[in-house]
Amino acid sequence: MNARPSADDNDQSGPLESRIAAAIGPAVESMGYEVVRVLILGRERPTVQVMADRADGTLISVEDCERISHAVSAVLDVDDPIPGAWNLEVSSAGIDRPLTRVKDWVRFAGHQARVEMLAPVGGRRRFTGVVLGADADAARVRLEDGTDVVLPMGDIRRAKLILTDALIDATAQQGASSTSSPAH
Repeated sequence: MNARPSADDNDQSGPLESRIAAAIGPAVESMGYEVVRVLILGRERPTVQVMADRADGTLISVEDCERISHAVSAVLDVDDPIPGAWNLEVSSAGIDRPLTRVKDWVRFAGHQARVEMLAPVGGRRRFTGVVLGADADAARVRLEDGTDVVLPMGDIRRAKLILTDALIDATAQQGASSTSSPAH
């Protein structure tokens, strides 16, 4: 990932997070997963927080997180991007997940989200509404008043799904279909 997020990796993290994401990405992807976001929290003993998804879109398990953690730890031990001691946390993106990539915006079209912008759009920095989708340049959201707004991907500071019954139901249906799928 670049220091300035590309349209497909809109994680709004800093250069160190981008460097870590670039270092761990190939190992995580070779295992059938995708890095959703990397954050570094804290200063004394920082925590490297890695959020991941299965590449096939099925739900991620605790065992998946454990496998990813071992792979990421091995890569970071060699790359050594953080001086001193640090902690590693690997988790799923969760139900009320961040929208960091174009594919997330497309996948969760029809669900509610909150978006915070780096630069105002139409005089506002914060938006809440229904995700309509996205492309490489912009995400689209239908606001509560029925207006559609186009939000430049490069200016999105943070975007996150809102936990609703519809989102829970959609996730439960996805979980049911992933448990009935044949094993790989």
